[in-house]
Amino acid sequence: MIRFGKLGYVALNVSDIERSTVFYRDVLGLAATGEGPAGARYFRCGPSHHAIALHPGVPGVKRIGFEMESIEQLERLRYALSSHGVVVTGVAAEECAASHIGHAVRFIEPATGATFEFYDQMREIAAPYQPTVAHIQRLGHVLLKTPHYDQSVRLFTELLNFQVSDVIDGLVHFMRCFPNPLHHSFGFASAPRAGLHHVNFMVTEIDDIGRAIWRFKHAGVSVVHGPGRHPPSGSVFLYFLDPDGLTLEYSFGMEEFPEIGARRPRVLEPVQESFDCWGAPRDPRKSQTGAIEQV
Repeated sequence: MIRFGKLGYVALNVSDIERSTVFYRDVLGLAATGEGPAGARYFRCGPSHHAIALHPGVPGVKRIGFEMESIEQLERLRYALSSHGVVVTGVAAEECAASHIGHAVRFIEPATGATFEFYDQMREIAAPYQPTVAHIQRLGHVLLKTPHYDQSVRLFTELLNFQVSDVIDGLVHFMRCFPNPLHHSFGFASAPRAGLHHVNFMVTEIDDIGRAIWRFKHAGVSVVHGPGRHPPSGSVFLYFLDPDGLTLEYSFGMEEFPEIGARRPRVLEPVQESFDCWGAPRDPRKSQTGAIEQV
């Protein structure tokens, strides 16, 4: 049984690296941790070197990284993928070192073309993360849009041991990277075209969401949904757009699952009330921008 640690990082492509650096640092509230190859910028919200990596490019997802429970689990994942005909590529030691991770492998999810990286550990920074405009607790989750919904879900659940927490019937699968307890660290949303749905950051206080509403208004940041509450996870949410129109989310609170004896996943109706029980207005720009880099 494959065992994960957590969603480690999301690498995003942005059109203007300097503009996005200011936004992710000063408006979102991440801490900058330096630069990488080809102009990459790194940002953290905890002890790990980075939770977000920004790269120059067409706005969207470059890569999604999951941290494994151990190097033995990394090898188990490699074997599971390879034995089912999935092409797995090892990441060169030089690239791993530049990204501040140990050993790593990658594969491309067939339906979306998204690159997933799995690694055994990431370098930690001794100085504590100091919250600024928001008390960000962690990188929470990332959702992708896929035109081949069932195929994408099966790969992660049947082959990679991602556990389904809840489903909005025919529309969204919320999955946790077992045995991580968070309701979801990853998910797929059914859509005509592949792309980024959103990237989530979990905050420590509900006041972080209230303060963000007015901070975003002052900074000209578009709020595209919320505040509201998600019935599947119980989270209070606020969705907003980065400078390229990529959808980001702050959330407060989330159901957690025990490793043994977890409840069965629920199947919710495909209606708006299954997404938000507060009835918050939804801007049509939500989750509309964000290509998936094809390699």
